[in-house]
Amino acid sequence: MEVERVQAISSLAFGLDTIPPEFVRLEEEQPGMTTFHGPVPEIPVADLGGGKGEGAMEAVVKAAEEWGIFQVVNHGIPAKAVKELQRVGSEFFELPQAEKEKYAMKEGKIEGYGTKLQKEVKGKKAWVDFLFHNVWPPASIDLAVWPENPPEYRKVNEEYTQHLLIVAENLMKWLSEGLGLEGHALRMALGGDELEYLLKINYYPPCPRPDLALGVVAHTDLSAITILVPNEVPGLQFFRDGCWFDVKYVPNALIIHIGDQIEILSNGRYKSVLHRTTVSKEKTRMSWPVFIAPPPEKIIGPLSELLNDKNPAKFKSKKFKDYQYCKINKLPQ
Repeated sequence: MEVERVQAISSLAFGLDTIPPEFVRLEEEQPGMTTFHGPVPEIPVADLGGGKGEGAMEAVVKAAEEWGIFQVVNHGIPAKAVKELQRVGSEFFELPQAEKEKYAMKEGKIEGYGTKLQKEVKGKKAWVDFLFHNVWPPASIDLAVWPENPPEYRKVNEEYTQHLLIVAENLMKWLSEGLGLEGHALRMALGGDELEYLLKINYYPPCPRPDLALGVVAHTDLSAITILVPNEVPGLQFFRDGCWFDVKYVPNALIIHIGDQIEILSNGRYKSVLHRTTVSKEKTRMSWPVFIAPPPEKIIGPLSELLNDKNPAKFKSKKFKDYQYCKINKLPQ
């Protein structure tokens, strides 16, 4: 096995009080030193009215403008579909290592099972293993990277995706209307039916020194919008007013991140949220974000309907694949 997985490192570190030096973050990143302790501002929670959306638009738009991160409840995805998504994902990571390695990421590909995603400063590593694969549209799905075990994995993910599509389309509709545009404006600007939905399962095993390590370093999502299912182990943090704050766990809620592409299209009116993930000493944290993003060749820039002399373009227009390349390789946009 060429790559050492964090799950294996965690098993070897059980009962110890140290972690390999490449996982020890720089002081200014260490959660033990940088997490705010005291009354924490709670991110907005929007009630989507069972998916019908009465009154939801105002709450979603306000949260996207002021926070860039919010939770949604009463979202219309059945609790059973979410629990099954969590079950089959957890069972995949409990498989023997050799079975998981069958799905290892290939050079130049983002889909598959992996440990390192992007260039890190000073060779540091994040305390996470993950599995990536597209779930929509059908033309972008490669079933070769979908686990065959557990046997229900495919059926469960297909069912969850059908529910998720409705939530995503509603969110994009309300965000469009919040800009004073037709409900389909953002979705069409992002690629319409070619919009790609990429699932990532994050697996953060117990860490002997959660004060020193991070599961995912501080970043904004390069997607348009991210819809995330957490498990009950807290760990997500957001940056606001110069501080890192914990996101409170809300049972049955989905966590929504505004990503870079919607910030660009809205010319900065909606905010892409800076966030990171901490880890736990005793428990495994997992999350299931779906990154909704334009197809690679789609050119994304501020929507012309929003621009005028008083509101000139704040961002360049460029192909999404070029934006993605620059972001992953830490190059200027």
